Amino acid sequence: MEVILDTNALSALADGEEGLLAVLRKDLRHHLPVIVLGEYRYGLKRSRERASREQWLDELESYSDLLDITSDSARFYAQIREDLRTLGKPIPENDVWIAALCREHGLAIVSRDSHFDYVPDIKRVPW
Repeated sequence: MEVILDTNALSALADGEEGLLAVLRKDLRHHLPVIVLGEYRYGLKRSRERASREQWLDELESYSDLLDITSDSARFYAQIREDLRTLGKPIPENDVWIAALCREHGLAIVSRDSHFDYVPDIKRVPW
């Protein structure tokens, strides 16, 4: 199975969390949305481990499948945001974009954020 890593999964990967590593061992490939990269890089701005974590992330990017936002992504985003509004279950803005990429590419998301469960047709893989 191929999966998208959410920002909290990326953080757990950087920390070497065994539960996440066990989940990822089952998968052949992972994908990184540019949104997740932006969120993680923003978090690194205040990190004491900034230099080593940036180097780690640069290396991870080099062998990851990166997912950019496209006009197709925007169509999925609009539908998901409307679906969530109708359900009365809004989620953070960046997570709507990440969910749009999941739906667009037919991929599950590895995340601890249970609000992804509100998004129709998205499978969340917790750890």
